[in-house]
Amino acid sequence: MKEQKINPMRKIKIEKVVLSIGGTGDYLNKGHKLLEIITSKKPSKTVSRKRIPSFGVRPGLETGTVVTIRKDAEDILRKLLIAIENKLKLKQMSENNFSFGIHEYIEIPGMEYHREIGIMGLDVTVVFKRAGRRVRLKKMKSGKIPKKQIITPEEIVTFMKNKFDTRFTK
Repeated sequence: MKEQKINPMRKIKIEKVVLSIGGTGDYLNKGHKLLEIITSKKPSKTVSRKRIPSFGVRPGLETGTVVTIRKDAEDILRKLLIAIENKLKLKQMSENNFSFGIHEYIEIPGMEYHREIGIMGLDVTVVFKRAGRRVRLKKMKSGKIPKKQIITPEEIVTFMKNKFDTRFTK
């Protein structure tokens, strides 16, 4: 009998890893500095567009800082997974991505405590893709991609178990 070949167009890849910290004022500046130390890239700040009086948010107020990693995504993801002991919950999975939080940045291997930053946590989002996704995203001659192009949470779970030895809990 012939073995079935795996279609290379169905292969899952990590598109990007996004690190983010939310806050305002001095906390935001500390978070900006922390992301710069972790990734050695320049983070960008996010600005609010809505007014939410109960949170003290107004339009034009800087409310967060974000950095996107594309090249060394796997290396950084390995470090960040060690910080949470390679455990993820199934409810953290979504279509094409998953997210998790790190309570304290000093749990990341190789990170030291910085007195000017203090204790701070961050959020991590990992986005996956398949070959052909650009067809939908490009500006000129963009096209539709089928529903089977979407990466299901079950496929993400098997990918993470095989590639990163991640354990999952309910």
